[in-house]
Amino acid sequence: MAALCELISAGLIEKDTNDDVLWTWSYPTVSAEQRSMFIQRCGLSSRPETASCPFLYSQWNHTWYYIYTSVVKETDALSRVKMFSIVLVTKDFNPEKYEVLCRVFSQNFCRTGSPATMLEAYMSVVTRGTCAMEENGKFSTSDYDVKKAYANSKVKSIIETFGVETIRLYTALLLKKRIVIYYPTHSLQELLTFTRSLPALVWHRQNWGIVYSYMELNDTEIDQLRSCNTYVAGFTDATVESREDLYDLFVNGSAGQISVASHAKESLAMGKLHKDIAVFMMQCVENENMSDYQIIKEIANKTKELLNNLKSLAVMGDDGKPYITLECLKDRKMPPASENFLFSLAACEGLVPI
Repeated sequence: MAALCELISAGLIEKDTNDDVLWTWSYPTVSAEQRSMFIQRCGLSSRPETASCPFLYSQWNHTWYYIYTSVVKETDALSRVKMFSIVLVTKDFNPEKYEVLCRVFSQNFCRTGSPATMLEAYMSVVTRGTCAMEENGKFSTSDYDVKKAYANSKVKSIIETFGVETIRLYTALLLKKRIVIYYPTHSLQELLTFTRSLPALVWHRQNWGIVYSYMELNDTEIDQLRSCNTYVAGFTDATVESREDLYDLFVNGSAGQISVASHAKESLAMGKLHKDIAVFMMQCVENENMSDYQIIKEIANKTKELLNNLKSLAVMGDDGKPYITLECLKDRKMPPASENFLFSLAACEGLVPI
């Protein structure tokens, strides 16, 4: 039954013929703080970054939200409404699933002009995992496996864009660093795609909870990031680059540039080990027959090989468990960059005694 209970709430924001933007319906409840944020984020108040991106999503207070915006047609039963946004708040990351469900809600609302039809569909999904769609179709949560959402990542494009510098992204993700990505306001869709794709580079963790696809530089959202030790956070405000307190690695997506914060240069220093993996990534994308998912699996296998080699250096602790120590790495007389990287990686994988 858990798969049927991922929806937390739904809401409706309308822009009427007087250009007033109002929160008009929600179920079961949406807080005043959430309403304010969703109204600001939905794009009905002529925000340029969302005008070209009718479906957007991100995390907020450890829940996912999905916003789908529609323009009302003359044939719709909404004579006093120009545009509206459907808002879904959920426990899980699955953009494909919730975009389809938003469309179902949107079609129902356009056809009837009543939120009651959205409530009916909402309750059907929560209790049965399915709801009816137009033309005798059916939406079913079982059609949207979370691993398919994870795999829908454009890693090939990322590696093609950043080349061997992609190793910096890979290393920062492995070491659970803070990554901030910037795209200009008109490239919001590219920002969403980029941020959701990065965790696929560390496929063995299956952790999309680190993704904050679309954030703003306000106190509330910055406090949320500061409460996290690691994240992938997207911004459309170029001034975020000056906020080194928020990141270890900064990505300017439109310029194709990656920079390391001054305080993180030592922990993200590159060595021969990194170069070998970077070359491997480039070989993968140069194979035109390789799909994104195949590249993800190849990198995952390379990561598994790296972790297995790391575990082979472990020594037995007093509790009978294998651990990595600085001493056992120093005994291998490896370059300082590789030694620091492997010890940090071991700590991130729980292989360093606390």
